[in-house]
Order: sequence, then structure tokens, then C-alpha cells
Amino acid sequence: MRIGKINRSTNETKVDVEINLDGTGLAEISSGVGFFDHMLKLFAAHGQFDLKLSCAGDLEVDGHHSIEDIGITLGAALKSALGDKRGITRYGTFFLPMDETLALVSLDISGRPFLVCDTGELAPMIGDFDTELVEEFLRAFAFNAGLTLHVKILYGKNSHHKVEAIFKALGHALRIAVAHDEKITGVPSTKGVL
Repeated sequence: MRIGKINRSTNETKVDVEINLDGTGLAEISSGVGFFDHMLKLFAAHGQFDLKLSCAGDLEVDGHHSIEDIGITLGAALKSALGDKRGITRYGTFFLPMDETLALVSLDISGRPFLVCDTGELAPMIGDFDTELVEEFLRAFAFNAGLTLHVKILYGKNSHHKVEAIFKALGHALRIAVAHDEKITGVPSTKGVL
């Protein structure tokens, strides 16, 4: 089993994450932000990752510190679970339709962190969730996991649908990228290292 466990404590948050890349999509999530809990559960279900995540953060300020620190911790846990990355597919791309919305997520477990994020226009808030934090989460996650991550909403109108499509597509794309490929015996790079 490829499992990563990370605990991170700051003056603003305390985050505990455990991810099993070879799970079945079970999720126990408590971020303190209801909509974000829903998104992380969808990410786990569509990626078929078992995910336990809790965050005690300074939500009396706003959700920024909690959401960003969850991205940092979840990214570090993913990196830990991947180990030496031997035998993984490495790349994953997924188009996900959600009603009127179509999202694209494409990623490379490259060790070279980068984020391109184009969500189009979003409503300022979805429930208790500040939509500016979508990109903050994705950046923190990609940079701490070592992912090159491209996210684009090709079209859509409903902000809930757009953000939900991103998290579902991220789960699917990552599921493809972390899968074992029996043809790959070492690290999937001509450099010999990722």
C-alpha cells in the first residue's frame, strides 16, 4: 500500500492528512469549511484514494489559511505516498462534464512544480467557501506534491458546477498518473529521476 501521512502545525492551523493511493475512495474529511469538505470527498471518491483529513484553523479570520495549509499538507502526503515513483504512469489527463460545464485537468508527476489555472469567472462565494481559494489550494497542492498541473474550465455558467468539475477531474487525472504500469520497471523518465 502506498500511504502518506503528514501532520502540520502552525500558529494558524493544525492539519493532519493520511492518503492511501491504493484505496477505494473512502473519505473522512473535516476542514471546517462545508463546501470544501464536499470537494475533497469528491476528489477522493473519483481518484479512488482513501483520505483522512482534519484541520483546526483560524476560520474566525477567514478560510485562506486553512485551505492553503490543507493544500500544502495534502501535497506533501501525496509526495510521501509516491515514494521513489517507480512504475507509475506519471501523466494523467481527464475531461469532466458536469451539466453545462466542461473541465480539463492535466498533470505530470514531474518533480517540477507548476500551476496553470483558468477557472473563468466564478461567483465570489459558494456557501461558506471563498472561490479565490480554488487556485490557492491547487497551487499549494501542486507545489508540495511536485506536480506540473494545468486546470481549465472550457465552458460553463454555474460556479458550483465549475469547482466541482475541477475536483472530480483532479481525482481522475491523478488516479491515472499514480497507477502502476507493468511496462515501466523503473522511474518513468529518460533522466532516471523525477
